[in-house]
Amino acid sequence: MSDIRFKTLDDLYRKLLPALNAKVCELKRYHINVTEKDIWDYLRKNSWSNKTDLTLGEMVNDILTIRSDFNIK
Repeated sequence: MSDIRFKTLDDLYRKLLPALNAKVCELKRYHINVTEKDIWDYLRKNSWSNKTDLTLGEMVNDILTIRSDFNIK
């Protein structure tokens, strides 16, 4: 399997945007008003900052399984 590397965080964000969009749509059904950037920032600060060598699959899984009661602040 090939390693995918991203030169910038913006490139990675754009690659993860479909998963982020899907989660925002799911949370809207529960009347939770968050943005893709809110979820991205939360996971970057609270989950991914202490991990190394994350795969895209792991990141997508983190996005899609985030609980509806997460605290974005």
